Amino acid sequence: MRLHAVTLVVPDYDEALDFYVTRLGFDLVADTRLPDSKRWVLVAPPGGQARLLLARADGADQRAAIGNQTGGRVGFFLETDDFDADHARMRAAGVVFEETLRAEPYGTVAVWRDPFGNRWDLIQFT
Repeated sequence: MRLHAVTLVVPDYDEALDFYVTRLGFDLVADTRLPDSKRWVLVAPPGGQARLLLARADGADQRAAIGNQTGGRVGFFLETDDFDADHARMRAAGVVFEETLRAEPYGTVAVWRDPFGNRWDLIQFT
């Protein structure tokens, strides 16, 4: 078995696709229309196996969870083999980092947020 996807609740499919695919460079794996104006939207980092299922919020409870699905903690970890290059590319694409890079015993890391408030680590393991 393997982890296939993790749901990320977003306010709008196309807004999320613009960020993750157009700006961040993720691959669009699937965008299938479903009943009731829903879509099955999967994105993945280039070469990555795990995917994000971008799910448009449906109802007040889900809208309230946008950007806070992990209670304010970093909930997503984007691994890189070239921290400096990817950090520079992401900043040029308008990604907002909360901090400068820092060295940890496990590697180089910096926290960033997507436009919806979800906290991520950009991380290069040592």
